[in-house]
Amino acid sequence: MKTLGIDPGLASTGIGIVSGESDNITEYSFGVIETSRKIPDGERLNIIFSETKKILTSQKPDIVIIEDVFSLKEYPKSGILLGKVTGVLLLACAILKISVIEITVREVKQILTGNGRAGKAQLETAVRNILNPPSLIKPSHASDALALALIGLFRYSNEWL
Repeated sequence: MKTLGIDPGLASTGIGIVSGESDNITEYSFGVIETSRKIPDGERLNIIFSETKKILTSQKPDIVIIEDVFSLKEYPKSGILLGKVTGVLLLACAILKISVIEITVREVKQILTGNGRAGKAQLETAVRNILNPPSLIKPSHASDALALALIGLFRYSNEWL
């Protein structure tokens, strides 16, 4: 089974791909889709949409796990922008008929670290302990996306095989 995790962000959308069965991981990869603040939001969303479609088409994941949108009272505009990014990600998956599950970041942290309020460094350490990469997983958006992909593999591999 191949799961693809996506950590949405307008400046940097994390992508993590994990293959295997349950806790037997055979391969993984990660990266980010970056957009410049110098271009209009519509163009940035189009870049994220187009690059995501390319990745989905080339990787052919069985399922996509996307971090659910959240909004902080102090920064409501950030929640709106995340919603727009998530919308284009969901659209790319729908066009290619790939199943999507949205999971909250708190749930991911709880499952992988045992603490729903764990910091980004704790989550990256948990992901690294599972995958045993040769170095730190950077940037943090990519590590977060790998965490989502791992949850997808652990939770849903028996349903999709």
